[in-house]
Order: sequence, then structure tokens, then C-alpha cells
Amino acid sequence: MSDTHAQTVPYVRDTMLSPQDPPSSQVGVTKWMRENLFDGWVSAVLTVLAVAAIGYAIVHLYPWFANSVWNADSLTQCREILDGATGACWAVIRVNWLQLIFGFYPPDLYWRPVLLFVLLFVAIAPILFPSVPRKVLWFSALYPFLAVWLLWGGSLWTILAVLAGFVIGYLVMVGTHKMGAVVSVGLTILVPVAYWYFLAGPLASGINSVVPIEVTPVASRDFGGFMISVVIGVAGIALSLPLGILLALGRQSNMLLIKWMSVIFIEFVRGVPLITLLFTASLLLNYFLPPGTNFDLILRVIIMVTLFATAYMAEVIRGGLAALPRGQYEAADALGLDYWKAQRLIIMPQALKISIPGIVNTFIGLFKDTTLVVFIGILDPIGRASAIRATSDWQGVYWELFIFIGAVFWIFCFGMSRYSMHLERRLKTDHR
Repeated sequence: MSDTHAQTVPYVRDTMLSPQDPPSSQVGVTKWMRENLFDGWVSAVLTVLAVAAIGYAIVHLYPWFANSVWNADSLTQCREILDGATGACWAVIRVNWLQLIFGFYPPDLYWRPVLLFVLLFVAIAPILFPSVPRKVLWFSALYPFLAVWLLWGGSLWTILAVLAGFVIGYLVMVGTHKMGAVVSVGLTILVPVAYWYFLAGPLASGINSVVPIEVTPVASRDFGGFMISVVIGVAGIALSLPLGILLALGRQSNMLLIKWMSVIFIEFVRGVPLITLLFTASLLLNYFLPPGTNFDLILRVIIMVTLFATAYMAEVIRGGLAALPRGQYEAADALGLDYWKAQRLIIMPQALKISIPGIVNTFIGLFKDTTLVVFIGILDPIGRASAIRATSDWQGVYWELFIFIGAVFWIFCFGMSRYSMHLERRLKTDHR
């Protein structure tokens, strides 16, 4: 009996095995290469082809970059220095980089756009990063007015008079909120518009005649280079998001007039190329304005670019709203929230979280589309590059200018892309 029992008891080890290193194929670089580069025969073939393409590009491009010339005053001098060898003439960037950045902006006033570019990061910091004190949002709200004053110059009182219109609109909205939504919104829009049209100009001129506070004015025709791309891009991005939210809500509204106005606007703008809207801003818009009206070209372009981006933004946000389960709307109703509180506290935060990739994609597309302004006579970086290549000193230079322009645009767009990934990780609430 005991022998049978002893034969049926499994063997139990009474000593621990010493730790051993994992197989070399399951750790380090070897594991990474197996999982990412050679995970099957298809992956291996694509890896070999990719490495061959990269090697081919390096072999042919390395001499061009290695023999770069930086110290020259013309393409002719570059060719003399290279003496028949293949090489890049980066001297064209060194000589003309200020024109590529600022256009024809007065050199003694470069400090103004540089200061504004630095302050831009201060203005957007509380919007992008929750750790920044909320008090900085006051500066974010005032930054657009400061930017207009410093870039275009002129009287400070003109900017303050325009700012006063927004304050008046806010006071009207607060004072009329009990009169009904239609009346309140109508007065909130009409009263500031009437103030700007009839009172803002004379009021600013009168105060400036007594207490003049102004800086050297700069005409819009002197704007150019990357500065104009940043101005149009930042303005379009900042304005298209809130307008896109309102338009997306309008398209889903139960009020037929608002719904169909939103639908018509979105479908019309999305069905028209941006270049058509820019030509409209440049050539046709003045025909609809009173005689003698001086409507700045850059402002017209900003309006058209913003309207174009707003239509696409509205559809992106509408996709986020459609992705929310019906239970979220029912939960808001169960809590007794009105429409705007439900949108602000429950619906819109979730819809915007879902729409982050599409929103950032629209922002990136908008920023790159600012190069289309070259077709209406605004010398953006592409326009400045064409003007530089048309001079006798640099006629024949091609790749260096466009590689530099592409690299700068890539830095901006890559930065937006990386921030969107950071934002998605920060707002991720599931555990998948």
C-alpha cells in the first residue's frame, strides 16, 4: 500500500533554481528587430527595400550636403568655390533669411514681430497646459489686440476703442439674458456693430488728439515671409475652432432656420476651393463695400481663411458629437441641465476629446494652406523665394530655398502633431 502511494505522489522540488538570463533573441536590439523589422517574410522584404532606398538616397545626397557653401554673395561665387563639384549653396539662406522671415517689414522694427512671437507662447500656455495659472488667460484674451497694434502700428486708442466694443457686447449680453435668447443675441451683436461703425473711430481720434500714444505704422504691403504665414495661420486657428463649434451645434439644432443656414454655409464653403475664396477676398469683396472703404487685404484674407477652416472644423466636431452615445444626452437631461450647460459640462468636452486628431489635422492643413496667398500678391515664404530666385545674383538656385521653407513648415506642423498626441494621452480615461 505504501509502495503504491509513493509511486503516485508527484515529484516536488525542494530547492530553488538559480536565476538565468533570458534567451538573447528575446531581449535588447535583437528582440526589437524581430518584432518591428523582421516579423514575417513580408516585413523582412519591406525592411530590406526601405534600407536600400535610404542607402541610395544617402549615397547620392551626402556629397551635395557635405560640400555645402555658406560664405558667398551670389550663385556665381558658390560655383567658383565648388569648382565643378556637387554641393549645396546655402549662402542664399544666409544672405536672404531676414527677407524670408519678415518680408519687407522695416528692419529697425523687427523687434515688434519677434516680441509678439515670444509672447505668443505666453498667450497659448494657459490654453495648452493646465498647470499654467488661469490668471494668464487675461493676457491670452488681450494678446490679439496687442498683436494688431504692434504689427500694424498706429494709435493705441484705436485698438482700445475696438476692444471697448467687445466689452459693450458682453455687458449687453449680461443685461439682456432675461429677454429671451433671440433678443439677447440680436442686441449683443447689433449694439457693438453700431458702436464700431459710428462711434469707435471718432472716439479714438478725439482721445489721440489729446493724449497721443502711437507707434510707427507699417502698411500691410510690407508684410511677408514666414511672418505673414504665422499671422494668418494663428488667426485662422484661433477663430475657426470656436466658430466651428457653433456651426456644428447649429447644424444639429432643432430650429430649422439655424440648421439650414449652417448646412448651406458648410456645404457651400467645402465645395469651393480656398484659392477661389482668396481671389474673392482680393478682388470682389471691395465691390460690396461702401465707396471709399479701406478694408485691409490681410484682414480680408484672414476672414476668408477662417471661414474656410470653420466649415471643415464644424464637420470634424459634428463627427465627435455623432460618436457620443445617446445616454450622455439623456444623462444631461436627467441632471436637469439646460442646453448650454449640458453642452459645456458633458457633451462638448467628450466630443472635442474624440475629435482631437481631426481638429489638429485641420489646423495643420490650414497652416500649410497659407502659402496660397502668393496667388493674390502677398509674398509669403514661397513668394519671397520666387522673388529671390528672380534676382541676377541667385538666378538658378532652387532646392536650397524650398528645402529651408519646407523644414520650417515641418517644424511647426510636427510640433502641433506631437502636442495632439500628448493631449490624447493626457485625456485618456480608459485603461486599454
